[in-house]
This record gives sequence, C-alpha cells and structure tokens, in this order.
Amino acid sequence: MQTTWSSSDFSSIKLLGIFEDISNTSESDEISIHSRAMFKAAIFLSHEYNMTIDGQFIGWQIIQTSGNVMDCFSSTCLAVSTGNIVGIVGPELSREVLVIAPFANRIGIPVISYAATDPELADRKTYPAFYRTVPSDDTAALSIAQLFIKFNWTSCIIIYQNDAFGSGAFKAITQTFNRYNLNVSQSIIFDIATLEIQGNLQTYLTSCSSRIVILWAQPTYITLILQSALDFDVLGPLFTWMLSSSVSLNSFNQNFHEKLIGMLTIQPTLDVSGKLINRTLLNAAYQIWQQHEPGSFPGSTNVSDYALFAFDSTWSLIQSLQQLCSTNANNASSCISIVNSSFCFNSRFMNSNSFFKGIINTTFLGVSGPIQFSANVTNRINGSYYVAQSVQYSSNTIDYVSVLEWSDDTSWIDVQQSNTIVWPDNSLVPPNGFARLANVNIRIGVIESIPFTTISNVIDQYGQNKTTLVGYVPDLINLLQNRMGFISQVILAPPNQTYAGLVNAVANGVYDIVVGDVTITA
Repeated sequence: MQTTWSSSDFSSIKLLGIFEDISNTSESDEISIHSRAMFKAAIFLSHEYNMTIDGQFIGWQIIQTSGNVMDCFSSTCLAVSTGNIVGIVGPELSREVLVIAPFANRIGIPVISYAATDPELADRKTYPAFYRTVPSDDTAALSIAQLFIKFNWTSCIIIYQNDAFGSGAFKAITQTFNRYNLNVSQSIIFDIATLEIQGNLQTYLTSCSSRIVILWAQPTYITLILQSALDFDVLGPLFTWMLSSSVSLNSFNQNFHEKLIGMLTIQPTLDVSGKLINRTLLNAAYQIWQQHEPGSFPGSTNVSDYALFAFDSTWSLIQSLQQLCSTNANNASSCISIVNSSFCFNSRFMNSNSFFKGIINTTFLGVSGPIQFSANVTNRINGSYYVAQSVQYSSNTIDYVSVLEWSDDTSWIDVQQSNTIVWPDNSLVPPNGFARLANVNIRIGVIESIPFTTISNVIDQYGQNKTTLVGYVPDLINLLQNRMGFISQVILAPPNQTYAGLVNAVANGVYDIVVGDVTITA
C-alpha cells in the first residue's frame, strides 16, 4: 500500500507505536491498519498545531508484531536502545502488554493501549506505567450479563482462546455471571498454537443443555472456529452464537450463509447518539490520513473504533508531555532527560514520576469521548458503550445490522425501531437458550413400580398378545413427547436394577434419562 508519511528522523523525541503485522493474518486486519494510520495522524496533527517538546516536534517509530510475545519484546527493546522513546502506544494484544508494561515501568515510560482488554491489566499497583483508552472486558462481561437478563437466558457455553485476552474475558464473564445467578455450563479452549479446539467441538456443544455460545477470540481465530462449527453443523438454527468481534462474512461459502443468520457481535462502540466527541480533532485526523495514505482510508463511517482509541492514546501522551514540560519551564535543564544505553534495560526516562502523574491529571475531549484516567486502576474513567449487531439479510446478502446499544447508564436499548433483531432460522422470536428436542431420539429408562409404571398385557388389533406400559410415568412421557416433539424409546430396566445402577446406566450412555418414582426410606 503506497503511503507518503514523511520520516521522523528529524526528532530525537519519539513515540513508539506497536501494531499487529497484518501480513501474518489470513485476512486484512482493519484494526491494525486503521489504528496505525490514526497513530501517525495524531503526531502529524501535533506538528500542524505547532506542539513542541523542548523546541522539537515529536517523532514516531513503528514496530509490527506477529503475536509472539518474545518477538514483540525484542523489537521494543531494540527500539528503546536505539532511539529516544518517551512513550508507547499499544500493544494491541493483551498477552504482549503483560510483558511490555512491566518493561516500560522499569525504564520509566508510559504505555497506553488502544485494544488490550484483559481485566487483569487493570491493577494499577501491578502495572503502574500502563493505561488504556479501550474499555476493559469487565465492562463487556457486565453488558453481556445484562443482555442475558433482557432475553431471559440463564446459561451459556464459552469458547475462548488460550492467552491473556481469552482467559481474562472468560474469568470476567464467569465472575459476572455468578453475581447475576447465571451459569456457564461449558467452557471450550481454542489453542492459538495449534489453531484447533482442544477436544471435539461437536460433542462439547451437542452434549450441553445450553444453546447460547459466547465466542471470545481475535478475528482471525473467530473465522477458523466458525468454519469448524459450520463443518460440524453446530451454528444456526440449533445454536445462537455471540462473537467478541465481527469478521468478514464473505470468507464463508455462500451456501452456508443461512446458518450464520442470527449470530450476534458485542463490541465497544463510539457510534452512539448523543455521545460527546471532539469532531474538530477527528476531522483533522481524517484529513491527514487521506492526504498521506488514501488507499487505506475507508470513509469516515467505516473507520474502526479501535483506531479512534489509538488516536486518543497518542494524543494523551502528547498532551502529557506538553504538561510535563510546561511545569518544567522555569528550570534550566531539559524536561526530557533520558539515559540511553545499548542495553535496553539500562535506559531511563528521568522524569517518569512526574510524567505518570501528568497522564492521570490530563483531561481533554478526545475523538472517542472525554479522556481521563483513574489513579487507582489503569482504565479510563468516563462511560463505556457497546453495540450488539445481528447477522441478517440486507440487500440480498448477509451483513451486520446494529440492533442494540449499551451504556453503563442505560443498559441495553434499541438502536432504532426499524432495526429488528433476526434470530437463527430467520426467526423474530428470541430463542429460550436451551436445546430443542423436536425429532430427537431419547432413550428413557423406566422401572416397574405400581402405580407409577405397570406392565400390562393386551391383545392388539391383529390378535397378538402385546406387553405395554401404563401408569403415571408412561402418561407423563407421552404428554411431554406430544408437547416437545421428541421421539421416545422407552426401555424397561431389569427388575433387580438398583437406584445406583440406574444412575450409572445414564452416566455410561445406556439411557439418556431415567424417569421413575422416589421412595423416602429414612
């Protein structure tokens, strides 16, 4: 992609941007492309506004990571040891932040991430140099729990990738569900090293009573998992899937699009009516982006929200550097004092304490809303917003349609009345969240126990002697079968079968369920 971003070699004061390398993904990653462009746009805009530090414009340096934590750290170490890096924007991945944030604290520079959502990163004592403009997954978990309550769902299955991003979200959702008396019935791990589910996806899903599946993974992994679900036929209409991120729907065979109908995505959003943002900064940044990298600019309505978080991360560092130097204006020494070393661990930003305090004290209206960081946790203080999008037919193809908005003030509300939620099987009725038994064969074990289940010999229409079961239990089974549509295979247990033996028979797959009376003996 052709760009005209000018070099930043003119400056000895630089911000380091850490972004995912899209060449290592199976599909174009708009989060990385857009966030990188808005990082540069923020720095170029500071030049247009004549914002200088010690008489210099701020420069920039970018490293791209493949998701390998050690490679990310190695590249960051090299950048610090060869240039005057005064702050870091990124990384995108939570597992990379777990290493980069402690390193940055050691050398005295701040890290502000635009996409790392692991709740464990919120601990200010553990990560004193870390900040983030994106909401934590603790907030996402709260929004999901309230969505379950809205639709009277009580349980779910969670599939998550086995790193800080996935396990952090799984922990947050589980803890939040416990507070709301909701249940995580099954957890399934996707291994990011082997790119496979640990175990059999079909068996996991079909053996679970819940039919709501929460999938928490990076977009590239979501595509792989959904394709596997299509292969096993465990998407719609049998299951309702809820994704942590939207992915390209064109990557799936058009013949299977019907099975994707009714999927939901739950993502941070900035496109909320009445939300206060700095449109002057936003329009100026877009203009710079279009000037220097027109090929990647998707139009103002299609820019990833994470790119706006990236701009505000960068602008926070620029504003804080200005504040740091303004308080140092009466001193003869430079406000930017750096001890450089060829060994990155020995590099030091000498005014780190004042710099960190300046970030917490800096407030401004950013392109993603009001920006202010907490002194107690690493999260931003101001309100968070999420959008629920439904996969449905739109203009003869399937697409994501925004249907619900969430904020910590209002919970879930309709985006607009014309945007109706379409559920799996193109239904307008929300699923109940449990397995549907229509046309499912169920082996039902029963025991002879008068009057609940009695063996009766009758003469059928052909004059043959036939043994049937009568009583309360057979009548109950027939009633349930008529109402629920399952196909029953009633099996009479041996007369010497014990209660423990019946339980073991269900556990060993002899019966699917056992129906019988229970006698109180003590």
